[in-house]
Amino acid sequence: MPGDSYHGELPTADDELNALVEELRGDVAHLAVEIGERNVLNCPEELAQTADWIEARFTAAGHEVGRQEYEAYGTGCCNLEVEVLGTAQPNEVVVIGAHYDTVFGTPGANDNSTGVAAVLALARRFSNRKSGRTIRFVAFVNEEPPFFQTSEMGSRVYAKRCRERDENVVAMMSLETIGYFDDSPGSQKYPPPFGLLYPSTGNFIGFVGNVGSRALVREAVGSFRRNEKFPSEGGALPAFIPGIGFSDHWSFWQEGYPALMVTDTAMFRYPYYHEAEDTIDKVDFERTARVVRGLEKVVAELAGANVEESL
Repeated sequence: MPGDSYHGELPTADDELNALVEELRGDVAHLAVEIGERNVLNCPEELAQTADWIEARFTAAGHEVGRQEYEAYGTGCCNLEVEVLGTAQPNEVVVIGAHYDTVFGTPGANDNSTGVAAVLALARRFSNRKSGRTIRFVAFVNEEPPFFQTSEMGSRVYAKRCRERDENVVAMMSLETIGYFDDSPGSQKYPPPFGLLYPSTGNFIGFVGNVGSRALVREAVGSFRRNEKFPSEGGALPAFIPGIGFSDHWSFWQEGYPALMVTDTAMFRYPYYHEAEDTIDKVDFERTARVVRGLEKVVAELAGANVEESL
């Protein structure tokens, strides 16, 4: 990976970062506290309520929202997307997405309210902002079991439509479980033998792709390290390794698109992964905000927007 992961004390939070902390906290609180569990089989009304709320948040940011509706287990559900049309290469598309459903029995504060809150924050910052490539911000439904890696997975439905329309998706980033960090030695685990190659302390954000997406992973990691003083690790690894394809980026691989996952590594670090205890008190909002601030620059560079411009 290009550059070096940041080490040492994090810089003092400024007013802009503190405002982003509260922005993220408010959105995660609405999803994980006010709504809670949301999925097709157990909580379909809450899932629909979440979709309406995300649409309203996108609209409030100045975007026109599109719904991709379909049925899963006889229940209507939808992906939601907004688009910032590129000015130079509008046919080249950068997709930033996160799933808004939760696994059974959990409010999903970190998995994946943090990812949804990050997508909303980024969508706000690119509203009315020029970019060379087209940027799409997408909230995916049905990432969790029983839909995971099936034809009814929301991102699978979306990526398949992209291919059917012959759309040129040049980069996709899935924001998946990005809010838990642990400075304790030994807090980070890996599938063997990667513990020999990567840090054993779970205080970093990870960029993970398959071998076919290695150029995208390198570009994203390099951009993040240039622009944000926060620990980061990256890997372009064989897709059969456990965890490498455990999010919506997998769906884009199936259509031959380059895609990666941005993650705190979920089950390899987070003790409350897919548990009822995945609650808002487990989320480190300041460090999550630093990640989102860095991702804003990554998106800008991928899309050919002005990196210094920010709302």
